[in-house]
Amino acid sequence: MKNMQSNSILALGFLLFMLIFSHPSPTQAQEVEDEREFDYARGSHMGPEKWGAIKKEWSLCSNGTMQSPIDMSSRRVAMVATSTKLYRNYKPHNATINNRGHDIMLQWKGDAGSIRINGIYYALKQAHWHSPSEHTVNGRRYDMELHMVHLSIDHKIAVIAVLYNIGKPDPFLSKLAVNISSMIDEKGEHGHSGILNPREIQMSSRRYYRYVGSLTVPPCTEGVVWTISRKIRTVSRDQVKLLREAVHDYAENNARPVQPHNERDILSYGPDLRQ
Repeated sequence: MKNMQSNSILALGFLLFMLIFSHPSPTQAQEVEDEREFDYARGSHMGPEKWGAIKKEWSLCSNGTMQSPIDMSSRRVAMVATSTKLYRNYKPHNATINNRGHDIMLQWKGDAGSIRINGIYYALKQAHWHSPSEHTVNGRRYDMELHMVHLSIDHKIAVIAVLYNIGKPDPFLSKLAVNISSMIDEKGEHGHSGILNPREIQMSSRRYYRYVGSLTVPPCTEGVVWTISRKIRTVSRDQVKLLREAVHDYAENNARPVQPHNERDILSYGPDLRQ
């Protein structure tokens, strides 16, 4: 027990160090918007294995040591017992849907609220979906993964991820179905979706993984604080199919391969670590 507590304290200290001293520039903090610059096709000259060679600004995609996604293997996870919930203070705000070709992005235009991690506030900027999931748990890949991307005033990045299995329709995606359907074959188009409340995105604020990694698309910026909900949600097969149909054929599977762990700390938070 003492060793577990010591490991948790060391891991927390490391995470705090990364939060304080990782300062990506405004340009580095942005995911690449131009779908023509990269793709997900295995063996392609613009595929994941080649991202780091396409531009020097993307070199971390090849030589970075803290890349995402990773596998949350039980043997690597340090347990942290806590009853404190993840602080989320989201609020309804105007949002638009953008078909980026490699994914569908929901972008809030203004103050849609924030999260707080170790005293740092990160404003919610956008959300997008990957299928299958990018992160895995003990080698298992899920059917879909949602990323909610946040940015602090000094351009630190924090992402909340939610994993999904095929099952009942996801209520939040159901609200967007008409908008997404209208964007099929209209790559690069923006669709107005009106006022959306990010609090309607279901996730666990009590049980989650956390580690320091990177963006999963170029420029693969490192120092990103990842929070991955441990509760697996459900999405219908039709909803996953709709997201795939809306993007280009090569991006029907828009998940980056799992990256080397490189002995990074992965913390698992929860009030009852047996659940």
